[in-house]
Amino acid sequence: MEARPTPSLKEVCIFLTDYASWLLGCGATCIRIEKNVGRMAAAFQVCAEMTVMPTNIQMSVWDMNHQDSYSLVKRKQKTGISFNINTRMSKLSWDVADRKIDFAEAVSRMEEIKKTPPENKWAVLVLASLANMSFCRLFNGDLIAMAVVFVATMAGYRIKQILLEAKVDVRVVFVCSAFVSSVIGASGYLFNLGTTPDIAIGTSVLYLIPGIPYINSVSDMLDGHYICSFSRFIDALILTICLSIGLCGGMFLMGLKWLN
Repeated sequence: MEARPTPSLKEVCIFLTDYASWLLGCGATCIRIEKNVGRMAAAFQVCAEMTVMPTNIQMSVWDMNHQDSYSLVKRKQKTGISFNINTRMSKLSWDVADRKIDFAEAVSRMEEIKKTPPENKWAVLVLASLANMSFCRLFNGDLIAMAVVFVATMAGYRIKQILLEAKVDVRVVFVCSAFVSSVIGASGYLFNLGTTPDIAIGTSVLYLIPGIPYINSVSDMLDGHYICSFSRFIDALILTICLSIGLCGGMFLMGLKWLN
């Protein structure tokens, strides 16, 4: 059987840096990136030292004797949060660690993962609307309030999809989406629909809450990655402020006096 060629330090470093930048971009926590890269480095019989920053990955790969090394810095991939890519990347790291695939196949597999298509936008639109409608019910909203929230979420989320596809700044997207949803959510007050119009307008913008960045921020803080933790927290906080601006703008336009 023909022996498989051993990858060079440069090849391993390029692969691991690219891998880490994709994981960071799709919303993985720092500890997950470190563990996944660490187990693959061990399988490739190298030592990998990595620094995860908010916008880039700094990687140094050494041979086992610490005599030769190769270093690389790469910006994170702006893929948007993707559980599909995250899961497939993690499975790839375990396949490498368990020696199920060699280096060449790992590179090929990662190239395939990079081409992962996004989830069907229409399915996501409907499911997000149903989920937000369920939040309305969770907060004791009546059936009419649930229907209003469903429509408000569908309209706001569709605006979000259109603006993101047009490469509009995400902060502007959050303001516009929250504004549209809050205007529709206020219809319960304007037309005296149902008995819980306050819950309808309050939950109409919940789909915009950046929950994953908040959770990742706490995870990074607990693991000692304070710079990434603070960066993710500030990003999430800014988006929450933009959400609030859109909500307040919609309420002001519809003449609501802060639910009093």
